[in-house]
Amino acid sequence: MSNVMTHRDRAACVLNCGVPDRIPTFELEYQLAPLMFGHDFLYSHELNGLSQKEIDYKIEENANFMVEVYDKLDYSIIPMAFMTEDHVIATAKHIHRLTGGKVMLTHHGDGTFEIPDGEHMYDFVYRIADDPDGMHEEAEKKMKWAIERNKRLFDAGIESFILCADYCYNSGPFLSPKMFREYITPYLAEIIRQIREMGGFAIKHTDGNIMPILDQLMECRPHAIHSLDPMAGVDIAVVKKMTQEKGIAICGNVNCALMQTGTDEEVRESALYALKHGKPGGGYFFTTSNVPFRGLPAERYQMILDIWKEHRDY
Repeated sequence: MSNVMTHRDRAACVLNCGVPDRIPTFELEYQLAPLMFGHDFLYSHELNGLSQKEIDYKIEENANFMVEVYDKLDYSIIPMAFMTEDHVIATAKHIHRLTGGKVMLTHHGDGTFEIPDGEHMYDFVYRIADDPDGMHEEAEKKMKWAIERNKRLFDAGIESFILCADYCYNSGPFLSPKMFREYITPYLAEIIRQIREMGGFAIKHTDGNIMPILDQLMECRPHAIHSLDPMAGVDIAVVKKMTQEKGIAICGNVNCALMQTGTDEEVRESALYALKHGKPGGGYFFTTSNVPFRGLPAERYQMILDIWKEHRDY
């Protein structure tokens, strides 16, 4: 393509499973700001006890910092993380003013059951066995809450939603495919339907081995699936063929474990494999297999960004 697209247009093109001028990138969260840019993003708890004037100043300052960071990283989608809803909305207004709406914004948008932590796993299992109707009532309540929150965020300029509920271990989903279809699929599908209806984009995130439930995830019609976890044996080459036929984009799947403990060559091979199989025919975001997390060597993340820049053009 001869015309250079804006970041926002590039992201929208890929989310519609099209072929942009170049492969875009973003991350679910970016946790390396202190290492790569000198300090961290603002967290809502840091605003506790401040006057409204002080809060407004810090939110605007943080918005400026976010635009600086994500411009240098060349992200097409800015993740609006670490803040409560009202602070996200205030930040989004500043970012749109600073960027002229040329970058897409995203925020967490899920409202389905996810893998319970160790303290609550037994309770979850017992409730499914003893009170299935009550579980459906809770699932519907969570779904409705997410839909209403997503509408408020969309009205504030948050155009895409990361549906960030993890369903899978490396061995497979925490519910059997049959139980997943009963307790998660219909509620996930409705959240996504509502996002589509208001003109937004839905990106479904889950780590782990998604293959036993990938058919159900695709039935829910997200615009994209993130993050295709190679540590759980998910092969981007296999997933690409399946999702491309359904008009669903993919995001991933550079191996985070290798980025932390592997050799430079292993990291390079992982990035090149993702690009080789994700790129053809469009509908692909270059991302890690989770997030650039605290403790990840900054030079490793810079390495994969440099590889992406070498191979991103169509």
